Amino acid sequence: MPLSDHEQRMLEQIEKALYAEDPKFAHSVRARDPRVHYRRRMILAVIGFLVGVGLLLAGVIMKYVPVAVAGFLVMLTCALWALTSWRHMNGTGPRRGAPPRKRRGRETGQGFMERLEERWRRRQEGDR
Repeated sequence: MPLSDHEQRMLEQIEKALYAEDPKFAHSVRARDPRVHYRRRMILAVIGFLVGVGLLLAGVIMKYVPVAVAGFLVMLTCALWALTSWRHMNGTGPRRGAPPRKRRGRETGQGFMERLEERWRRRQEGDR
């Protein structure tokens, strides 16, 4: 949704005030793209995943179970970190400020069996 003329002017005034007050901060904020941050996180997660593979293999070869378990946990953590970064980078991640999704049956406070009984009752009444 585009901004109105008044909102555009207000935004420009705020931007000019920010540049006048702290030009270094304003430049650093304007120049950053959030996708760069998430791309960097993905690269670190892939490197961490490879380190986890190395720890897992080292633990298996040396027959030292705690090292292998630690490697697996590092791999799992880095895979999850990469997945969340990928979602944020592509815009499919959870949005801040968005209301949580509710399930249909839980909105009314009914349980599964109550919903089934209600459906059965409506079907029986509709046949008459």
